[in-house]
Amino acid sequence: MKAIAINSFGAADKVFKTIELPQPEINDEEVLINVKATSINPIDYKIRSGFLPHLVPSFPAILHGDVSGIVAKVGPNVTAFQVGDRVYGCIGGVAGINGALAEYTKADYRLLAKMPDNLDFAAAAAIPLAGITAYEAILQRANLQPGQKILVYGGVGGVGHFAIQFAKVLGAQVYATVSNEQQAAVANELGADYTINYEREAVEHFVDQYTEGKGFDVVFDTIGNQHLQQSFEAVKRKGAVVTTVSLATMDLSPIHEKALAFHTIYMILPILYHDAAGKQQHGQILQHITKLVEQTRVKPLIDNRKFTFEQIADAHHYAEDGGNGGKIVLTIG
Repeated sequence: MKAIAINSFGAADKVFKTIELPQPEINDEEVLINVKATSINPIDYKIRSGFLPHLVPSFPAILHGDVSGIVAKVGPNVTAFQVGDRVYGCIGGVAGINGALAEYTKADYRLLAKMPDNLDFAAAAAIPLAGITAYEAILQRANLQPGQKILVYGGVGGVGHFAIQFAKVLGAQVYATVSNEQQAAVANELGADYTINYEREAVEHFVDQYTEGKGFDVVFDTIGNQHLQQSFEAVKRKGAVVTTVSLATMDLSPIHEKALAFHTIYMILPILYHDAAGKQQHGQILQHITKLVEQTRVKPLIDNRKFTFEQIADAHHYAEDGGNGGKIVLTIG
């Protein structure tokens, strides 16, 4: 089969190569997937560039965790899926587990769910990593209640746009940060009740304006660095801050002074540590997301520019430039 792999770290146009590999052999609890699409997450180009060398699969490495495709074969212990099922999930691309950039890939069945009937393969591939991350943050860790106020940093980002929608599913009042009017319009369409231009408005100002100085019940930070520090300022006393990017040195005294609940989401942990229960939970989350998508309560935000697998280098460069307006998807041409 054809696969796109890297044998070293570096720029996308230098390291991605198309190679021939045997079709993967599955074990008793795996399925073989005829790959149809994948999407780009920041972890993909960070691994490729060498920023996260400890996460790279063994060379030659097949990257990209997100996948959608058709089940081609099932292991003896797999009863949840059968040949011909359309499935999706975040299945690897890290730590010795090959990912989706190939004609076929294998996956632990617990990481998968059947695709929403109302999505094509490209749209489904945009969901798993970002959708599961947002789901864990909003529906499992934040303890968000109907009517509460939540601030989402990065409202139209890969994770943030799902967070807005999940918060609305729970009946919360949603405030999303954006950097321009176009992003504001997209955030409002996704369900944000209010948008905040973080480049123009100081934290103290919008906390006073929207919460009478009390702070938001929950702040979800998907950007990190100063935004995480600002999250501690924006949240109310005894509120909750959830982040996906806590790789920084900063003053944590506000957590103590406000008696905050503080949570970090690291979605790939079950894959890294071969955690069967964690993998099962990922599959169950995707099952719930499938229902929400089919009910048209949640949808992926997808960039207008489309790529094929053969255009992987262009797609990575586009993602790293940061000008995309949604998840970047690639399909097998």
